[in-house]
Amino acid sequence: MNVLKGNIAEVRVNGELSIVRVHVKDHLLSCIVIDTPETADYLMPGAQVKVIFKETEVIIATGETKGISLRNKFVGKVVRIDSDILLSKLAIDTPVGEITSIITSNAVQELGVKVGTEVTAMIKTNELILSK
Repeated sequence: MNVLKGNIAEVRVNGELSIVRVHVKDHLLSCIVIDTPETADYLMPGAQVKVIFKETEVIIATGETKGISLRNKFVGKVVRIDSDILLSKLAIDTPVGEITSIITSNAVQELGVKVGTEVTAMIKTNELILSK
């Protein structure tokens, strides 16, 4: 699991759903929460939270990433790759800390990813989990 610490910047509510924006260092992340400030008292601006997401939910791109709907993006350098026949685990040094991603070993080869390669790690808004 990837775990980042941050502070809630904004909470927008629609029915029983909230879109929560969280400052993690100099990045603003977006996540969807099936809760509201009325049902979860920690959903308030300024509150410290953990942003959690699985390694398998981290999408990796090389090159330009404009024109994509993913809001949560971190540019960084690959610092470690652990591969087997099917899967590879990449450790990426980003401005918010080290993030790990598990992608297929074929994808690593097709993208030409090696230690030192600059990549963009991306996570969909609905794949982030918030915790106190």
